[in-house]
Amino acid sequence: MRLRSTLAATVGAFALVLTLPASASAADGTFTYRYADQSAELIDPPSEECITLPEVADESIPPAHTPRNATDAVATVYAGAECTGPEFTLRAHTGHGSERLKVRSVVFH
Repeated sequence: MRLRSTLAATVGAFALVLTLPASASAADGTFTYRYADQSAELIDPPSEECITLPEVADESIPPAHTPRNATDAVATVYAGAECTGPEFTLRAHTGHGSERLKVRSVVFH
């Protein structure tokens, strides 16, 4: 009987561990961009998730520009919100774009 109780407890604990949500991964570092003569940053942004830059989400507002990727992940920036439109890839740690690179959203890989 004692073996059966131990086995049941072990199986129950294992099942609980399997049902716990995995922690979300994030890109370590900072991604910066400029918009309307201001600058903004994303610190330790989530990975594999499209991020629409809130300051320039509205298409009637000029897009952000001059992105700098100082995270440990590759950043793909998009000209449109919701990761749509033309895209450009910025290397991890040192990737950057000029004022001509227009950005409304980004995803980190």
